[in-house]
Amino acid sequence: MHSEKRHVYDYPVDVSGQTAPVHVMRLVGPSKRVLEVGCGPGSITKILVQHGHCRVTGMELDSAAIKEVAPYCEQVIQADLNSEEWPRLLDGAAPFDVVVAADVLEHLYDPWITLKRMAPLINETGYLVISLPHVGHAAVVSCLINSDFEYRDWGLLDRTHIRFFGFKNIETLFAQAGLKIIEARYVIKPPEETEFSASWSRLSTAQQAAIRTSAYANVYQVVVKAVPLNYPGDIVPLAQPEQSSMPTVAAPRMSWKTRVGQYLSPEHKRHIRKGLKAFGINI
Repeated sequence: MHSEKRHVYDYPVDVSGQTAPVHVMRLVGPSKRVLEVGCGPGSITKILVQHGHCRVTGMELDSAAIKEVAPYCEQVIQADLNSEEWPRLLDGAAPFDVVVAADVLEHLYDPWITLKRMAPLINETGYLVISLPHVGHAAVVSCLINSDFEYRDWGLLDRTHIRFFGFKNIETLFAQAGLKIIEARYVIKPPEETEFSASWSRLSTAQQAAIRTSAYANVYQVVVKAVPLNYPGDIVPLAQPEQSSMPTVAAPRMSWKTRVGQYLSPEHKRHIRKGLKAFGINI
C-alpha cells in the first residue's frame, strides 16, 4: 500500500519554538476571526485554530491543499491571488479581525498591489500579520559568492519564489500600501544551520567573518504586524543602518559544535558523527 505524498507546505509546528508560524500565531492573538490568504494545506491554520482558538476563513489556489485545510476552516475559497478579482470573492465575509499572509507575497507577480488589496479587509481595530523570507541572509550571500544560486523545493530559495525582499524593501512594500509596521519579530538561523550549509562551508574564514558583520546576517525570516497609517501605533523600523548592532535579532552565542562545524564540509561532519556514534556519543 502506498501512502499519500505529503504536501510540500505541510509541516509540523512546535508551538514552543521561535519559528515563523509560531510568531504568526502569537501576533495574531487568541480568539480572532482570521482571513488566512494563501493558507496552503493548513500548517499554520491548525495552530491558529487548535492553540489560538481562532475562526479561520482560508483562501487558496491549490485544490489538493484546499482538501487538507478544509477541516480547520469555517470556509475555504479557491482564489488566484495574482488575479485582481480575488477580494470580490469575500463579499459578505469581510471585515476580519486579522488578515494573515504567511510566506505568500514572495510567490506573487505583484505583491505590492496584493498587499494593498488586503488592507480594506480588516475591521476598525484589525491588523495584518505577514511573514516574509529575508534575502539578505548570510547563507544567500554565500550562494551569490559561490555563483550557485540554486532554487529548491522549500526555504529561502523556494523555486516558486519570484520576489525577494531585504529590510528596506519590506518597509517600502508596506508604506506604498498605506500601512505601517507596528511590531516585528525575527527568525534567527545561523548560515551553517540552513539548507545552504554546504555553500557556506565553501567560503573562507575571512569571507564568512566579513558577511557576519551585517547586523541582519542571521535573520532568516521577518514576521510583522501592520495596520493602516491612520490606526493607532508607532512605526517600528526594520532597517537601522546607523546602528552597528541589532540586539533584537542578534544571533545566540555559538556553541563549540557550531564553531567547529563552520569549518567542516557536510561529508566530514557525517564521518565524524559516525565515528563518535561507535563510542556511544551522539552529537
